[in-house]
Amino acid sequence: MTQEISYLQLFLLFFKINAVTFGGGYTIVPVVRDEFAVKRSLIDDDTMLNIIALAQTGPGAMAISTSLLTGYKLKGVPGAVVSLTASVLPCLIIITAISFFYQSFSENFWVKSALLGMSGIISAVLLVTTVNLGRSALKTTPVFSVIMMVMSFTASYFLGIHTALIILFLGFSGLTFFSIRKEEENR
Repeated sequence: MTQEISYLQLFLLFFKINAVTFGGGYTIVPVVRDEFAVKRSLIDDDTMLNIIALAQTGPGAMAISTSLLTGYKLKGVPGAVVSLTASVLPCLIIITAISFFYQSFSENFWVKSALLGMSGIISAVLLVTTVNLGRSALKTTPVFSVIMMVMSFTASYFLGIHTALIILFLGFSGLTFFSIRKEEENR
């Protein structure tokens, strides 16, 4: 990727993304991917998928982790700080504003209706994100990906295993699989 981005552009992009995207990390991921990998070609799709995977494994909000890691990839430590700041500020500003007007917002018909409408949109965005991440995974490691997806669905839906345990199992499985695969490629 040969294009450059300034610190100000990086800040403004992440500020805008985090200010107008509702629903958390999985709704922000496609917007970040679209902005940095598709529109601006600053990061290739595989690298973006790796950033997303890494952001999921870290503690804290996935949107913040994705922003931080993307900023780090583009501009090193200063880029990570700029992206982190730009990602946190909209949340702080919005929560502060809402706290001042909570009583009048809490029973407002229009606010309740808008939030109810957003919940449907957020569900659709989550579905699209899941499908896109699944497609990317199926391109690189189709057999492993299908096995993990089927096992995850079965464990959750039919066996009722807690999601955290499934995520831990998938993390260890992926770590083992890709470590063995990397060793075999190095031979």
